[in-house]
Amino acid sequence: MTLFEQADDMGAHVLRPYDRREALSLRRAAEIAGRSESTVRTWCAVHDIGRRVANGPWQVSAPALCMLLDGDGNALAEYLGGDRSSPKVRAYFERCGLAALI
Repeated sequence: MTLFEQADDMGAHVLRPYDRREALSLRRAAEIAGRSESTVRTWCAVHDIGRRVANGPWQVSAPALCMLLDGDGNALAEYLGGDRSSPKVRAYFERCGLAALI
């Protein structure tokens, strides 16, 4: 398994359960990352940091984006596997002001 592969065969648990407080628009995520929307969209596909909700526009997980930008593949793998309670993942949710979602 490479650094950013999803943790299980059932698919990434990004934005599951969905809560709009965790979700960033593609535009906002690109601003935070200092990259283009196209680049962030590619990251969503390659690294599973976001998804389209109900066939709507792309939504990016704020904690997952931070994990990717920090190069923290271990925390990202735990998050994508559905873990919201490990200290590594919890720290990113807290950093993004999302402690209430844990």
